[in-house]
Amino acid sequence: MGIVEEAHNLRVLGSGQQVIVLAHGFGTDQSLWKHLVPHLVNDYRVILFDNMGAGTTNPDYFDFDRYSTLEGYAYDLLAILEELQIVSCIFVGHSVSAMVGALASVARPDLFSKLIMISSSPRYLNDAEYYGGFEQEDLDQLFNAMRENYKAWCSGFAPLAVGGDMDSVAVQEFSRTLFNIRPDIALSVAQTIFQSDLRQVLGLVTVPCHILQSSKDLAVPVVVSEYLHRNLGGESIVEVMASDGHLPQLSSPDVVIPVLLRHIHFDIVT
Repeated sequence: MGIVEEAHNLRVLGSGQQVIVLAHGFGTDQSLWKHLVPHLVNDYRVILFDNMGAGTTNPDYFDFDRYSTLEGYAYDLLAILEELQIVSCIFVGHSVSAMVGALASVARPDLFSKLIMISSSPRYLNDAEYYGGFEQEDLDQLFNAMRENYKAWCSGFAPLAVGGDMDSVAVQEFSRTLFNIRPDIALSVAQTIFQSDLRQVLGLVTVPCHILQSSKDLAVPVVVSEYLHRNLGGESIVEVMASDGHLPQLSSPDVVIPVLLRHIHFDIVT
């Protein structure tokens, strides 16, 4: 097993000709895709991995400098594709991983036939004529809460992000993967994500993009999906789903999985 495979807990399932790469967002790991994978393995070769810093990865491999920008994760993604000798894939990215996929596609557009972006945002902070959903004061409070009592922060953040109460299976699942992250790593990753600004990169993305968004999402307002659609450099399409929360593939699989499969199977018609 190579270092890339070991570090990212790489798994390759199915045996189809076409390759699908599934990339999870902050606070989760590859288990996020458990409702989707069974629908893909008969027709596709499915690649699953854990982002560095996820609770399932070795914290000794986490390089705070490398992952102080999203480019570090994009280099990881390209290394995974190289390790597995992938020449073309459909990339499904959740939350920050959708932007990581966009960055990687700018460097190597030949490797991506399309990007499917779920709950994705190029910038979380509000700015002049841009609504990302957060003020700097909001983020400072979030980071301070993570510093002061990470476990308590997880318990409060999980139901807000998922859009359910603590008794829901999806909230319990997200709480579990959040709890598994080493607190200093979680804080570093959260700061990198929430302080990122990839608006200037969007115009360089030429790969077709399918933008999927919950109708109600604490982290990403619906207007952000429209912003992506207007500013991406290639063809794009938006679908706002009848789901709540930032992890709809976990909290509303009955709604979201059919939508995801439709966008995986079909290309944008221009």
